[in-house]
Amino acid sequence: MEAAYLKLYRDLKNQILSGVYSYGERFPSKRATAHESGLSLITVQHAYEILCDEGWLNARERSGFFVAYHESGNIALPSIPDIPDPSPKEEIRSILPFGTYSRAMRSVLTVWGEKIMEKSPNKGCIELREALAAYLVSQRGMPVSPSQIIIGSGAEYLYSMIVRILGTDFPYALESPSYEAIRLVYDSLGAACRMLSMNADGISSDALSATDASILHVTPFHSWPTGVTAGASKRREYISWADQRNGYLVEDDFDSELSASSKAEETLYSLSPERVIHINTFTRTVSPALRVGYMVLPPSLLPVYQEKAGFFSCSVPVTEQLLLTELLRSGEFVRHLRRVRRKMRAVKG
Repeated sequence: MEAAYLKLYRDLKNQILSGVYSYGERFPSKRATAHESGLSLITVQHAYEILCDEGWLNARERSGFFVAYHESGNIALPSIPDIPDPSPKEEIRSILPFGTYSRAMRSVLTVWGEKIMEKSPNKGCIELREALAAYLVSQRGMPVSPSQIIIGSGAEYLYSMIVRILGTDFPYALESPSYEAIRLVYDSLGAACRMLSMNADGISSDALSATDASILHVTPFHSWPTGVTAGASKRREYISWADQRNGYLVEDDFDSELSASSKAEETLYSLSPERVIHINTFTRTVSPALRVGYMVLPPSLLPVYQEKAGFFSCSVPVTEQLLLTELLRSGEFVRHLRRVRRKMRAVKG
């Protein structure tokens, strides 16, 4: 059964989407919503925190809550904030505890035995792809099948696969500034890159409308090095951009699982499975030494992948793939993320 705060969150989000409350309008207070819904104030507060985290509402001190979602996404916003120190001291340790890692590794050797010496299928081990599909459906709201998942050795490897799949006939648009390796990989494979200026909510609407690109690479939760998070309006603007151009979004899901919210961030893929290529890695959530990432392709691109890149061998050792399988199947990975989020909320206050 769905938790009461999540049901309330979804109901309130749908009211905003359907226009019951419009952009800039004052939202009912937490006490008013608690009285009307018959729910506790703590439950309502939890739902409101998620709506604020995802950019549906803005909380103003001593003024209440106001709707932050705008259907077009084309609203006046300040420039991007000052870029933080590129190597800040982390308050919360987000990588997996060594004890958990070592237990999972011992389990791999005991349970899987000589399978660790087998060659991996080109897309990656089916065991890991099935475990990832189950995790993405249950924890991220992404209805995917194992056949859509490609395993690769880190983000840069997966960036190169995207160019091999989509080709270089159309320019690729990137956030400016952004993680430099994205442009370097695309450039090295002959893809023309368009760098689009950003504001405090993501890529500016003017830059989006002006570019001649058909592929847009974005990091919606935590763009590096600016730290910008795209709000609900901007995420839907990205989707509309791809629809209008018959193009694709590359969703670089960096850091999204490390949100202080108790609910994982909404992905672009969950909004438009046919337009979004989803990429994530385990660098921040398990260990930077574990060079494993995955890519979720829209079903329509699977034949293209098979033709243009399906012959590439998987670049991740079977042992590491089965280690992640154990962490996902046992629930240790999800429990670890929940512990990290609780600590982040405690620090956040």
